[in-house]
Amino acid sequence: MGFPINKTMLNSLEASLPKNTAEWLHDAIKAVVKVKRNQQKVVVVTGSGPNIHEGVTTLAAELIRTGIVDGIITSSAVIAHELAGSLDKVKRVQGDQLGFASQDPGTLALPPKKKFFLPRGNLFEFTELAQDELDRISKDFPIDNAFIEKAKKMDGKVIIKAAGNMAYPMGPRTEKLSATLLKMCQTRHEPLEAVAGLGADPMTMTGAAARRGIPVLVSIPQMIGGGNTGICIGDSIPIRDRCSRIAKMLSNAGAIIESALALAQEIHDGPFETYTGHGIWAVQESMPTYTLRDKHLIRIDLDPALQSVWDKERENAEVQRAIDDGKPKTKLFNVPFRMEMSGFARLEKSVPIIGDIGVIWPLLARGVAEELGVELSFMSYPQGSADGQAMREWIVEHVDFFDFGRFNDNTNVKK
Repeated sequence: MGFPINKTMLNSLEASLPKNTAEWLHDAIKAVVKVKRNQQKVVVVTGSGPNIHEGVTTLAAELIRTGIVDGIITSSAVIAHELAGSLDKVKRVQGDQLGFASQDPGTLALPPKKKFFLPRGNLFEFTELAQDELDRISKDFPIDNAFIEKAKKMDGKVIIKAAGNMAYPMGPRTEKLSATLLKMCQTRHEPLEAVAGLGADPMTMTGAAARRGIPVLVSIPQMIGGGNTGICIGDSIPIRDRCSRIAKMLSNAGAIIESALALAQEIHDGPFETYTGHGIWAVQESMPTYTLRDKHLIRIDLDPALQSVWDKERENAEVQRAIDDGKPKTKLFNVPFRMEMSGFARLEKSVPIIGDIGVIWPLLARGVAEELGVELSFMSYPQGSADGQAMREWIVEHVDFFDFGRFNDNTNVKK
């Protein structure tokens, strides 16, 4: 079962790339293939929303299944979405027609008989689920069936969106599920991401990683989303333990691919990375340090400032010189300088691919798989294309939410 490879579509995407982007993509494919042939590991670092919507996280799950990707660093929002099945169809209705209260920042408690409050826009969302899916959820979450039946009769707009946050019943179910998983984590001394993977769909990154026994971890800077899921992830293991596990993952990696990532300081600067210098004192304390020296760091990003800073460093080491002279890099380069640009630009084997992740990822995956002789059974496409729209429908239909039956089966296998 999978979503098919459309060679014509991929060839068209490749032909549309600017020359520089095509060259960097080619270099990235060569780097990843070389790493795998040398029996080294590939780690993917994903941000949240865009990677879910473009099918990149589902493609990453396929790359995990086929042995191409060996570790994931991601955001708590992605974990929350994967607990709910990655993408859902939700029906948006006018919440005031349900008698709900508008949000009142001055009060903490809702007025009597007002079951929910409404965020900006006064819309309320319902997850579209089949009856058998509702029956499965009801085993661990109390569902108000009359409430859902009322919603079915209302006018509303149905859209596909990242799953598991604001829609009923999947949103509150994911919040409560995270608290349940947290209790298991505290007895197992494992991060919530690892425990969640046992019950997640195999076409999610967490689910695929659990089946292959490889790590998925939320980075410290990306532990801000996902509502209660993010909080429970943060509480599941100590911060020092999480940083140590991430350091171990990155230490073992020959190539690191960053995708639509807003915050990458933990990867580039530490707290345990030694090549840029930020882990200098961690070494003195015998902490689990790692170095990005000689690692291929591939970043897929739409920000042209990344390319500009990278070029300036290659031309005359301007980034390193600014650091050596103690000068503010933001003013020196006259671009919106994101902090991670410093570490990225100074790495000798960094590769900036300026382009849409929805376009770059399928081409990167195809190129690597073909070189390694690996057959992929799922391929992602830009969500704005016909293939991308069909892919999103496929994810809604085939990528399932966390299921305790699946969790128990996998737990018994692990035993």
